[in-house]
Amino acid sequence: MNQDIQLIAIDMDGTLLNQQHEISEQNKQAIHEAKERGIHVVISTGRSLSTCKDIIQVLGDSEFLITINGGEIFDKRLELVERNPLHHDEVRQLWNITNKHDVFFWSSTVQGRFNSENPFEKNLEDYDWIKYGFEIQDDNVREAVMSDLQAVKSFEITNSSPTNIEINPIGINKATALKKVTSWLDISMKQVAAIGDSLNDIAMIRESGFGIAMGNAQQTVKEEANWITATNEEHGVAKAIRHILDGQTK
Repeated sequence: MNQDIQLIAIDMDGTLLNQQHEISEQNKQAIHEAKERGIHVVISTGRSLSTCKDIIQVLGDSEFLITINGGEIFDKRLELVERNPLHHDEVRQLWNITNKHDVFFWSSTVQGRFNSENPFEKNLEDYDWIKYGFEIQDDNVREAVMSDLQAVKSFEITNSSPTNIEINPIGINKATALKKVTSWLDISMKQVAAIGDSLNDIAMIRESGFGIAMGNAQQTVKEEANWITATNEEHGVAKAIRHILDGQTK
């Protein structure tokens, strides 16, 4: 085993999970083997705690869990360690963009998950917004929304699929969350291998010691990676972990 890798950070959708949103037995076994070898395995997802904890329970305890693209970090007891919300004036700008373009929005707030089909009922300022997102099928409309978002300059803009847009506060992403986790574990980012498929994974893939893109990853993600594994339908996470355990990360 390559002793340099002490932590493996794994995205969920399009990475750890197959198209049925399940963790394959091969992926489970590989993760357990990595943990048995003394490597920390940290799930780093765009999902909120409520939408991921039941799925990842089969993986056993982890020292930390990164959710909402770094918007929240939890410890092994799933107790909140850190939260990074959007400012209300930023959310107001996002809400104005939503109405301007008449597009589908979704969100993760401390008080619940809201979207165009399940709208919030109180004032916008009555909620603590961790992440705001759009789902836009039309390429031209998505580009127009992106143009408005990029003009604001205070948003961390990524995606978890080609048709969505995800917004966190500027500087809040999976890489910054991992840097905090590694400092708490007294290891360096050079000792991290990160596995992902979408734009919200690029920062951690770029800044880790060994970045791995899924075979089904967006092309820009593959271009940032040190190595490309199989797809999420072909147990790409398991193959990536075997690659790491075999010491092939130099």
